[in-house]
Amino acid sequence: MPLDHYRTLGRSGLRVSPFCLGTMTFGENLGWGSSVEESQQIMDRYIELGGNFLDTANFYTKSHSEKIIGDHLGRHPSRRERLVLATKFSGNLYPGDPNGGGSGRKSIIAACENSLRRLQTDYIDLYWLHNWDAHTPMEETMAALEDLVRAGKVRYLGVSDTPAWKIVEANLIARFRGWSAFIGLQIEYSLLERSVEQELVPMALEFGLGITPWSPLKSGALSGKYTRKNAGQIKSDRGFFVDAYLNERTFAVVDELHAIAASRGSTAARVALTWVQGRPGVASTIIGARRIAQLEDNLKALEIDLTKEERARLDGLTQPVFGFPQNMQPIFPAIHNGGTSVNGLYAPASPFVLQKGEAPL
Repeated sequence: MPLDHYRTLGRSGLRVSPFCLGTMTFGENLGWGSSVEESQQIMDRYIELGGNFLDTANFYTKSHSEKIIGDHLGRHPSRRERLVLATKFSGNLYPGDPNGGGSGRKSIIAACENSLRRLQTDYIDLYWLHNWDAHTPMEETMAALEDLVRAGKVRYLGVSDTPAWKIVEANLIARFRGWSAFIGLQIEYSLLERSVEQELVPMALEFGLGITPWSPLKSGALSGKYTRKNAGQIKSDRGFFVDAYLNERTFAVVDELHAIAASRGSTAARVALTWVQGRPGVASTIIGARRIAQLEDNLKALEIDLTKEERARLDGLTQPVFGFPQNMQPIFPAIHNGGTSVNGLYAPASPFVLQKGEAPL
């Protein structure tokens, strides 16, 4: 599946590439990341291969990520229209200013204007609420976003890192008031982070939000770089993201990724990316690349089609354990279906079912 085999994002007509180019690493302002020159080369190569989906945020690398993208597109204005340019609000860049971040009207409008300036564009294709602001009513956030849409400064809305119940609240408010609703859901999702399958993924499937996973390699823990053999010998410049996950559970998953990759002449990272991209509801997986070689390698994951057996092997190693009420779901068919099969799902009748000759009281 090439990069230019586009998908619609959720219940919208917005076409996006199956892999989205994440740009959190554009700029070296935090002591790690891609230089300006290499960031530009990464964008060039991604676009050359048919990619059209760029994802950033107002405070990535202290806003330098947005500026790198804007400066580059400013020199190539013909590219702007064919790209889906996504950025986020909520992050605060201004110490001492409580309204410098969050999801209030003052913050959202200021963040949007600053992002438009840095990105050197008149509009943002997809504007993400970066994370839930518990101090702002959802009505205020959605009203401000609707104003930006009506002003032509934003085309579509998305939501990231927010509880499922708040997302449903937001979209129901939008639906009943005739406002724009969230069409995309950005969540951490990988073989090592599947807790989202309890609430967020089912919510996205039910309400038609296109899922765009971030950190599909768990900050590099699933890249294949870290193994049992070299445990403790290789240090990551983002160690605080990675070190806590370099344990027996991760190494077991990495072993299986290497085994599947070896049978296909591929790499562990590509197999891990393919697993994420094939999950229900996933529209476009966000991949970050600090070097062009890394981008090229990761994009080859689109050439892999895992078998049911291979997926089952990986699923079995990382199957999440859900809490209440999802942990009760296995018994519900017995309670609901009266010993019949519904949509292909059969379970014996519960012991509470009426027996022959009995009548309900």
